[in-house]
Amino acid sequence: MANKNRQLKGLKQVFTQLVTNILSESPDKPLNYKQVSAALNIHDAETREVILEILQDEAREGTFREVSKGKFQISTLKTYITGVVDMTSSGSAYVISDDIEDDVFIAPRKLRTALHKDKVKVFVYERKGKKQIEGEVVEILQRNKKTFTGQLVVSRNFAFLEPDDRKMLHDIFIPLESCKGGKDGQKAVARITEWPAGAKNPVGEVVEILGNPGENNTEMNAILADFGFAISYPESGIKEAEALDAKIPASEIKKRRDFRKISTFTIDPADAKDFDDAISFRKLENGNYEIGVHIADVTYYVRPGTELDREAEERATSVYLVDRVIPMLPERLSNDLCSLVPKQDRLCFAAVFEMDDQARIVNEWFGRTVIHSDRRFSYEEAQAILDTGKGPYATELKKLNELAHILRDQRFRNGAINFETTEVKFQLDEKGVPLGVYVKERKDAHKLIEDFMLLANRQVARFIGTKGKGKNKPAFVYRTHDAPDAESMTTFAQFAERFGYKINTKSNREISRSLNFLMEDVVGKKEQNVLTQLAIRSMSKAKYTTKQTSHYGLAFDYYTHFTSPIRRYPDVMVHRLLAHYLAGGKPVDAAELEPRCVHASEMEKRAADAERASVKYKQAEFLQDNVGEVYQGVISGLTEWGMYVEIIENKCEGMVRLREIDDDFYVLDEKNYCLIGQRKKKKYQLGDEVKVRVKSVNLIKRQIDFKLVMK
Repeated sequence: MANKNRQLKGLKQVFTQLVTNILSESPDKPLNYKQVSAALNIHDAETREVILEILQDEAREGTFREVSKGKFQISTLKTYITGVVDMTSSGSAYVISDDIEDDVFIAPRKLRTALHKDKVKVFVYERKGKKQIEGEVVEILQRNKKTFTGQLVVSRNFAFLEPDDRKMLHDIFIPLESCKGGKDGQKAVARITEWPAGAKNPVGEVVEILGNPGENNTEMNAILADFGFAISYPESGIKEAEALDAKIPASEIKKRRDFRKISTFTIDPADAKDFDDAISFRKLENGNYEIGVHIADVTYYVRPGTELDREAEERATSVYLVDRVIPMLPERLSNDLCSLVPKQDRLCFAAVFEMDDQARIVNEWFGRTVIHSDRRFSYEEAQAILDTGKGPYATELKKLNELAHILRDQRFRNGAINFETTEVKFQLDEKGVPLGVYVKERKDAHKLIEDFMLLANRQVARFIGTKGKGKNKPAFVYRTHDAPDAESMTTFAQFAERFGYKINTKSNREISRSLNFLMEDVVGKKEQNVLTQLAIRSMSKAKYTTKQTSHYGLAFDYYTHFTSPIRRYPDVMVHRLLAHYLAGGKPVDAAELEPRCVHASEMEKRAADAERASVKYKQAEFLQDNVGEVYQGVISGLTEWGMYVEIIENKCEGMVRLREIDDDFYVLDEKNYCLIGQRKKKKYQLGDEVKVRVKSVNLIKRQIDFKLVMK
């Protein structure tokens, strides 16, 4: 009997879609169940009865409307839209679409088999008595992801994967022969292979066994796989890289501007292995300075159409987890051939500037170079020389720092925003276990390099962006950043005012000025991290695009990414385009470039999310032996189900759940960024200091739970 009920339910799901299609084809013509059945070529009485039930059920739901007795039409709002699914933890979802202003609510049973971030076609209707627009998925146009990480449950007769992804609400059924030897309780990556009609769960196969839960390597690989990054590099790509000739032909050097006898050095983190930028410096006879920003010429080695190029474009970026780097290019390139190591000839693409003492650009040149780096500095070594005025290349570093300060001051005067975020780093042992936490400090040596990279990026973009008009304007890859949304900034200004900070929202220029004053004032204060993070969230997100617009955060009219082709694919695209236009090439088709820009922006976001997930895991690992300990913290986030608290001492963040606060019943006041007790009216405000006890730590879910310590 149970089997028959399941079959009937599956049949109704299939026929509901078919009936909807029939009514949609004749939206102005009411049809009865006999007419619908005839259109579907259904003649048996039992199935026609199912059709009648569907018409009646969907009329009650508001999808259809009964215009006369027994005759049905599609509801009044007859619209098909396409959009992206935003799943909620309850199993319902919203579809966000450019075709309609409001988000469209989709009830769980109307989702069909759509998953979080899938691109879908939706039939939209207006439910009776409710203002909210609702709809149902009629077609899945593009799956966001088909592979999921999770824990295997294996028994004698069946197996399934319990996904780690909280937005994936369905376990994946795995036939025993498709388990790849995975054992019960192990972490694995599974791929969905089919989703049978009427079935609640998809069917899949194990792609890779990751190992035992809670082990560092297992969890880091699970994070990579969960965000869609390959754990290992394809063998074909590695072989292609190994086959590259390390010797630079003399004929290639002749084509390039030779900087091998000019003072050149790199400044990077102490543990860096891929050096993709170098600075050359010399004083000219006229008293000006020639400063070259030399960037690894990845495009010399990575050619279009090769396996290396296809893999690099797919990855789009290197991924930086807490304990490892997953490079966009094989190590043969990233750490060897393309890395600007000292005492070796290296091929570069450069932006070379003649500057006066006021950092004004007198002349500029873009093209391919060959360099021979004289010295590799760590940031700490370069900073020590700047602080003492003594050491190798002290004169050059001092002058570069002076010019960098002028460039920085100009940028801020023009409206750039000085977001100095707190970057948390972990001290790890040889097994990746966190021993301590520290905050990374940015000093002049870091900013010096940053300022000259920004200069090169800006001037390359301006060089191309100011050429041609209309059809003759060359298509290019820009890095753009829109001005903040007025409503978001007003909300942030109201919140900042509670801490005594004034944000002028009258114009974009005033917003940037106010934010810079705020960033200076909050340094070292308990609310620094909260206000900085909220300010960043109020901003638009930077992206790659062929549409040339300004970069609000940097106050640049033109901006691109030219300086990191070892770790960012858009920079590879920029190098190729710049070389093409320098050689007199015709404008490239923007329509071919734009989808690649969109992909790069999406992968950049995924990489940032993966990095945050690895930080969350290490925070949980760091606190797992400290359950019961009490810490001072700051409320860093608020939701309907609790408050996030960041421990001041070690920057670890966890959740205090509302049900655990037992002195009152608290509700979220979203507008005022606070939780309010309904009886005593006590408030917990974003940015407030609180005491918390570590209640529990779940390494697998990367979750830390706190208990509020009442005063």
